[in-house]
Amino acid sequence: MSDTFHTYYHSPVGLLKISGTEDYISEVTFHDTSQKAEGRKKNLPPMMINCLEQLIQYFNGQRRQFELPLNQHGTNFQQGVWNELVQIPFGKTISYLELARRIGDTKATRAVANANGKNNIAIIVPCHRVIGSNRELIGYAGGLWRKKWLLEHEAKVAYGVQTLF
Repeated sequence: MSDTFHTYYHSPVGLLKISGTEDYISEVTFHDTSQKAEGRKKNLPPMMINCLEQLIQYFNGQRRQFELPLNQHGTNFQQGVWNELVQIPFGKTISYLELARRIGDTKATRAVANANGKNNIAIIVPCHRVIGSNRELIGYAGGLWRKKWLLEHEAKVAYGVQTLF
């Protein structure tokens, strides 16, 4: 079994913890800046460095799509939801109902929202692109202010729009 490496990135939306192995990324999660950013920063494998570089490019408006192997544990249903999330184009949003429709069950809106909330690879698996049917921002494990920031950032990069909400 491969060693798991951890590092931290001070992003425009706060401290991100990044975990992975030499072969894949398993976690990008938000952490309060009050937490100490301790982790193995020396001798990071190329996969982790590549992830950091791609996140920096994303925040600089130079990357719209991530090209990284991902691996997070979840049920088959959760995996299906997460696989669908990466299909949402940069700068676009869909509703939880639309996400449920895309996985084949419009009655599974709550289950889809729950799976969305269990995503441990923020930004790269873009759960922030899922909004309420009424176009309102609802539900984001990282906080609604981060969801708003990420959506406005993507809209600005994609369309030159300053504010979305």
